[in-house]
Amino acid sequence: MDSRERILIALDHRVPDRVPCDLGGTIVTGIHVEAYRNLREYLGMPEREIVVIDPVQGLARVDDDLRERLGVDTMPVSPADPRTTRLRTSEDAEFTYIDDDYGLRWRKPKDGGFYHDLCVHPLAGDISRADVDRHALPDPADEGRFAGLRAACLEAGDEDRKATVMWGFGGGAFETAGWLRGLEQFYMDLAVDPGLACAIMDRLLEIKLGFLERALAQIGDVLDVMGEGDDLGGQHGPLISPDMYRTLVKPRHRQLFQFIHARSRAKVMLHCCGSIRPLIPDLIEIGVDILNPVQVSAAGMDSADLKREFGRELTFWGGGVETQHVLPFGTPQQVRDDVRRRLDDLMPGGGYVFNPVHNIQAGVPAANIMAMWEAYREYGTY
Repeated sequence: MDSRERILIALDHRVPDRVPCDLGGTIVTGIHVEAYRNLREYLGMPEREIVVIDPVQGLARVDDDLRERLGVDTMPVSPADPRTTRLRTSEDAEFTYIDDDYGLRWRKPKDGGFYHDLCVHPLAGDISRADVDRHALPDPADEGRFAGLRAACLEAGDEDRKATVMWGFGGGAFETAGWLRGLEQFYMDLAVDPGLACAIMDRLLEIKLGFLERALAQIGDVLDVMGEGDDLGGQHGPLISPDMYRTLVKPRHRQLFQFIHARSRAKVMLHCCGSIRPLIPDLIEIGVDILNPVQVSAAGMDSADLKREFGRELTFWGGGVETQHVLPFGTPQQVRDDVRRRLDDLMPGGGYVFNPVHNIQAGVPAANIMAMWEAYREYGTY
């Protein structure tokens, strides 16, 4: 059974030969450059230049030799670089900076920094709808993005026989609106000026749909998974009330997910961190097929309970080992034990793709990464 067949069977809630796995198929199922470098060294693999695919998160591109060594079943299909971009990098004595196409500024400490954190919110302060309309955003229709896209998807899927995964355009409308406005102000907007909050989300949704219209016209008939992300949960519960989600955010998610389904054969993956159990029935209703990252350490997100309650409708993609405590700080045996527990919970009946909860972070010991992978291969066979 090849990788693509394995994942398509699992997504159809049937049982393949083994649980399929992902590493680096998306920007939320990847590995930090430091952990990647250490892992290659630990495995005695040849040194090579590491390509950073996401400078904000510090993610490495997973090379084909490691993908084959670990038996990874996915292949990312990434848009090409746009012809016009406002992305700029700079530095001062303390930080390196990234100014992106949304007008956001991110900074990383030069001394011991691993990631870039937001430091400028371009729509902060007292603004109007006109300010929202005037704010410059990326051009989703830039022809450079689509150069070679279909050929890359066909090569990955038909020739390499990997499951093809493409990530959506930018962050989710809900979370990106918070970045543009500043989280505190955006949450106040949702409560006291929802019209303004919705205007920002609608502009972001517009550019996502503009990108998808062109991209899916090229690859909608050959793409396996279309990934979108919008974090709705914290450690202890949803970031907004379920009623507020259903009134203000859900209609926009529905439009996005139905747009994808209408223009492709791809399954819709939603990356949604945190404690979101009260929202899962809504997500299923509006077209989410796959839930990632399955944050098992958050309130109400027990892996066995989730599988029992939602496993007939949802494929779970992630949750393979707890990443807040066990993977970075546990012993290799604790990692193996946690992987076996999660597989026991999530793999019965198909509908599961193995990946740790979110990206493998800087500082995770290579021995723990391999303990995770070895336990997955040992216990993940049907």
